[in-house]
Amino acid sequence: MTGTNLFIGETIHLLVVEDEEYDVRRLRSTIKPFERQIRITAVVSNGDEALKILTERRHQIDIVVMDLQIAGGIMGEALIRAIRQIAPTVQIIVMTKMTINITDFDFANKLLRAGAFWYCTKYPADIEEYIYQPTDFILSLVNASQRRMLERERSQSQRKLLRHVEEKLAQTRILGVSEQIQNLRAQVKQLSVSDATVLVTGASGTGKDLVAQQLHYESRRKLENFVVINCGSIPDDLIESELFGYEKGAFTGAQERKMGLFEAANHGTLFLDEIAELPLPAQVKLLRVIQEGEIEKIGRTEQVKVDVRIIAATNRILQKEVAAGRFREDLFYRLNVVPLYVPPLKDRPEDIPVLWEHFLRQMSSDMQKPAPETQESAFTTLTQYPWPGNVREMKNVVQRLLLRDDNPITAEVIQEVLLFLGTPAAPRSDAVFFRESGTGVSLREMEDEFRKKYFQYIRKSSSSDAEAARRLGLAPPNYYRMCKQLGLKD
Repeated sequence: MTGTNLFIGETIHLLVVEDEEYDVRRLRSTIKPFERQIRITAVVSNGDEALKILTERRHQIDIVVMDLQIAGGIMGEALIRAIRQIAPTVQIIVMTKMTINITDFDFANKLLRAGAFWYCTKYPADIEEYIYQPTDFILSLVNASQRRMLERERSQSQRKLLRHVEEKLAQTRILGVSEQIQNLRAQVKQLSVSDATVLVTGASGTGKDLVAQQLHYESRRKLENFVVINCGSIPDDLIESELFGYEKGAFTGAQERKMGLFEAANHGTLFLDEIAELPLPAQVKLLRVIQEGEIEKIGRTEQVKVDVRIIAATNRILQKEVAAGRFREDLFYRLNVVPLYVPPLKDRPEDIPVLWEHFLRQMSSDMQKPAPETQESAFTTLTQYPWPGNVREMKNVVQRLLLRDDNPITAEVIQEVLLFLGTPAAPRSDAVFFRESGTGVSLREMEDEFRKKYFQYIRKSSSSDAEAARRLGLAPPNYYRMCKQLGLKD
């Protein structure tokens, strides 16, 4: 055995734990032909010294070659476990005289369960040159080194995935100090150890999707896929193929196999948003998947097993949908195993300043500008506003406000941005009022008055006519023509 084709990558570094100088000498002799590729970094005579070196230099050690029985300190299986605790990817090869005359599978299994990669029986003392058959010993070192590299790569990948999960959790925090939100967070935390199906309800814009993401990224499935499907965005005739997929040749135009969203979410979580929009035929198939854990692909006779956690969300009252015949009662009960309700923003005013400051800091950072100060009177106005669009509307309002560059943010600025009037001291020039008395105006005149005020408002907060046109959804020539009609351009 003289070639070096076995060696791939860097030099293999050994830590030898052996209290017999005679056996250390035989070990050195065994690896001597490969001393350029295999190097002994350190030799120690007891387990405590080995653990100290590993603690200080674990990134410099690839393999620990250890005698099972050494004088003093930690030894045997206890030492193996301690090594794996300190350096999980370091591989361990055990040398022993205990099995010199026997083949003991239970003994071998105990070593492997403790964390050893391999063990060998030392040659008898009358063989002075080698400690073990050289070819087998070198091959074992090479295999252990390659396993060490694979485990390091897997560990690095897992750390990256865990960092990604932590970032996701930070991005999807359920913010608020109200009792309702604190209870919601506690429920999500409790459900993270379960695979129970969850039905999230609440008005549009309250953050039901954040609840679903928190449920996934706090769970044991966090390193698997989180697949989202908006049940209202897929045409009825495509919903079955999207959910369950199809085989190549299943129908005209099926040129290749399509993986459905259930397969994509296997071992992970499937979030069915706007579940009330799911057509009745698809509801039947969904019910079967939840009950049986199997999907039926178009063009395939055998069912496909899937392990998926279901989280559904809706802004409708599903009991009313059931009563109206638009939603299956049996599916409702299957989905409503654990109901979670996200309250609207107007019912938790104490959360409004918390969310406002969060979005202000976040979006200011994204726009690379300092976050403006919000005056106390502005917070009063914010808490008085009913927020029909909930948290989603607040994000849009913050973005709209930051485009104006107002600092500080006053109650008057908030009223302008919200197009909302509380009890201002005097009418503002860019607001539209309904007259309390006197003759009214025609609908056309009222439309023109509103349109003129709105065009002025958009232009005031835009850097150019082109940007104003874009924000209004108009082509620049149409914007200019309408401005002329409204008397805003000569």
